Amino acid sequence: MPHAAWTELEAVARRDADARILDQFAADPDRLSRLTVDAADLHLDLSKQSWTRAGFDAALGLARAADVEGRRAALFDGEAINFTESRAVLHPALRAAKGADFRALGDAVSPEVEAVRGQMRDYAHAVRSRIETGATGRPFQAVVHIGIGGSDLGPRLIWDALRPLDPAIDVRFVANVDPRDMAEALTGLDPETTLIIVVSKTFTTQETLANARAAQAWLTASLPTEGTDRHFIGVTAAPDRAAAFGCGRTFAFRDWVGGRYSLWSAVSLSCAIGLGWDVFQSFLDGAAALDRHFLEAPLEANAPVLLALAQIYNVNGLHRPARTVAPYAHALRRLPAFLQQLEMESNGKQVRRDGAPVGRQTCPVVFGEPGTNGQHAFFQQIHQGPQVVPAEFVIVASTDGQTLESPLWANALAQGQALMQGKTEAQAHAELIASGAAAAEADRLAPHKTFPGNRPSTAIVIDQLTPRTLGALIALYEHKAFVEGVIWDINSFDQWGVELGKVLARAVLEDVAAGGPSPALDPSTAALLTRLMA
Repeated sequence: MPHAAWTELEAVARRDADARILDQFAADPDRLSRLTVDAADLHLDLSKQSWTRAGFDAALGLARAADVEGRRAALFDGEAINFTESRAVLHPALRAAKGADFRALGDAVSPEVEAVRGQMRDYAHAVRSRIETGATGRPFQAVVHIGIGGSDLGPRLIWDALRPLDPAIDVRFVANVDPRDMAEALTGLDPETTLIIVVSKTFTTQETLANARAAQAWLTASLPTEGTDRHFIGVTAAPDRAAAFGCGRTFAFRDWVGGRYSLWSAVSLSCAIGLGWDVFQSFLDGAAALDRHFLEAPLEANAPVLLALAQIYNVNGLHRPARTVAPYAHALRRLPAFLQQLEMESNGKQVRRDGAPVGRQTCPVVFGEPGTNGQHAFFQQIHQGPQVVPAEFVIVASTDGQTLESPLWANALAQGQALMQGKTEAQAHAELIASGAAAAEADRLAPHKTFPGNRPSTAIVIDQLTPRTLGALIALYEHKAFVEGVIWDINSFDQWGVELGKVLARAVLEDVAAGGPSPALDPSTAALLTRLMA
């Protein structure tokens, strides 16, 4: 553990905790140029972050002491960096250019990646060109994607961000085991022209299988027995289970693909069908461009590294346990939910790689809403609440080939400016007097119209939201999460915290089947179960 580097960062943060961000531009004339970086058609501005020059240097020193560069090499070399499951972590292999030579624990994986990619391309083309048909010979007009967690959030984000306004093939998503979710997805669809894609690495996920059975019942009620399996596609690392379930065809991904990093694989087959292969390939290319930047750029000018260091400075140096992400583009409305899983499932850990307690805060709570919606909700808290919540603004200049109206991105710029600049009580008082308020009224209202300011934010600017820039944006956040995990000395690629609830849910279902709570249940859970069963 880099104890000295942590001590230095914490000491600098304590010393500079009250330093005004706005003052740093004068104190550090190259601050803007030093804290802006361009990577794979993304522009990042971290100059409104809380760090002074000394704070930035301390954060950079921490990254070097934690050997971010060495761990980065281990990831791309296919070493078992997911050591609790003895697996490599090779999502970059899924978007690498043809002819790459990625290896997982020494075994070549790139030929398999290219083979599956070719199968996806051919199948997507066959569906879109009406060559692939259903049981009655009619072409598919809709895809229902069934998955949960990493098998849902990533593809859903891609589709929402890139879908045409009037798509040739309708793509719908089902994740929640609540029957209402499936009912809404199937409403208005024709079983004869509907393709069901079931995504589950193990093909044992309770929610996904329950929804898949519901979809299967819906299909078989209307279709002839012969050919119904053409309507069912499995995307899985367990093809035998998928075939036994009734999937007529499966697409594979391997155990070195973590769920929340799997959207580059056949997990996003529904998007490849709905958007077309050229669009999906461009999406992969954008992520690969960001991979190259992450591998080649020096740490002090490396976009994922800088994003990670800003968060660590806020979380560990200044003890700010939450961060908001506000995408100023309706197409990116699912980004905050996607990042909740990517970051909080990856880095919501309490022990280091050696099993000892981390001893400090790891991943902050991540939340957000699209701008400008969030401005009329929780932004009140981040402007005037006592807690400092760092903000991240993802600003898009144009999408769907249309230039967005300036009020959208003008609001994003203004929010960052307001958070940093604030408004003193004297300024608020003067404004009230200037507007005609009496002195006593100005005295009364001025404290309520005061903004503390000095609140940090990062801006990520995308000139045009395209498949390529979307791929780069998601890869940026993936590598950010990885760098943070390296510095916190945790495993970012397991998710044992997800498992306990699943195990106990199965036990509760056994109690339901048995007619009542078992003696092993605690009194509260037993009482709730009894009430719900009644």
